[in-house]
Amino acid sequence: MTPAALILAGYLLGSLPFGYWLPRWIAGVDIRTVGSGNTGATNVWRTQGFKLGLAVAVLDIAKGAAAALLARWLADDLVAVVAGLAAMAGHYRPLFLWFSRGGKAVATIGGVGLALAPLATLAAGGVWIAVFLVTRYASVASLVAAVTLPLFALLFDASVPVLVFTLAAAVAVFVLHRGNIRRLRSGTEHKIALRRRAVAGA
Repeated sequence: MTPAALILAGYLLGSLPFGYWLPRWIAGVDIRTVGSGNTGATNVWRTQGFKLGLAVAVLDIAKGAAAALLARWLADDLVAVVAGLAAMAGHYRPLFLWFSRGGKAVATIGGVGLALAPLATLAAGGVWIAVFLVTRYASVASLVAAVTLPLFALLFDASVPVLVFTLAAAVAVFVLHRGNIRRLRSGTEHKIALRRRAVAGA
C-alpha cells in the first residue's frame, strides 16, 4: 500500500463510530441526542453506564492502534504518525456519520500512542486513571494526561516523528476540550459517578 492509501485507511478506521453504533444496537439510543451529544466513550459511559462506555473505549483504542500499526508495518514511523492523525480526524468527523460531530479522540489517541510509544502511553494512561479517581472529571484527566504524554515520550526516547505526534495530540486534546475547559472554569462541568444511581421510584 502507498503512504496515501495507508493514511486513507487510518481515516476510515477512525471513522468507525462505535460510540454511536453500540448504544444504537444494544440500547436503542441515539447517543447524539443525550448527554453532551458526542459519540465518545465518556458520553456513552455517563449516559449508558460503565460497561457500554468501556466497550466503546476499547474499540476506539483498537481502531487508533490498528491505523498506526498497519502504517508502521507497511511503511515507517512518519507514515504511521500521519495515519494516526488521520484516525483522530476520522473519529472527530466520521465519514460513516456523514462528517457530523463524533468524539474528542482521547481513546483513539491512546490507541495510536500504544502502537507508536507504548511505554509513554501507558504512563500517561496511569496519570489519566489517577487524576480521574481523584477528581471524577474525565475532561481534567484527559487534559492532564495529554500534557504528560510528550514528556513521557521524551523520557522514553521516542523517535522524532512520534514525539511530534504526542505534541500534536496534546494540542488536539486541548482544542477539542475547549467547551469542557469553559465549564470547568464556570463550575458547571459534570463529574462521572463510578456507579450509576438507581432511578427514583424503581
